[in-house]
Amino acid sequence: MAVLFTLEVHTPYRLFFSEQVQAISLTLIDGEAAIYANHVPLTAPVIPCLLKIKDENGEWKTAYTSEGILEVGKNKTILVSDDAEWPEEIDCERAKAAKEQAENTLAEEGMMKFETKAAADALRRANMRIRAWEEGRKK
Repeated sequence: MAVLFTLEVHTPYRLFFSEQVQAISLTLIDGEAAIYANHVPLTAPVIPCLLKIKDENGEWKTAYTSEGILEVGKNKTILVSDDAEWPEEIDCERAKAAKEQAENTLAEEGMMKFETKAAADALRRANMRIRAWEEGRKK
């Protein structure tokens, strides 16, 4: 039997997820990470990405998560995120509109550095939401 650990995903609006899991996969600021039971303690920033959760039955679930902080402890991992959504909660048309708006902003000339960064961040969030929505449609 697989070794399990507790995963909690918190947003400002709700406790998004709280269950025993086998593993998770997500993107930290410096690259992809996979967390299993008994992982070395870690605290790291998370960027908008697909959060993949391997449940206690060995099935993978996919969700979208935005910026946040991941804290890995001995038997418990906590992700505090600005937002987290299951594929069925994502408004794909809204995400596509946000993607188009971000792309248009990035195409403009004479942008200030902070405007370019904000648009690039918005584009990543939109792309990750669209990918999560598409993953949910495959099932």
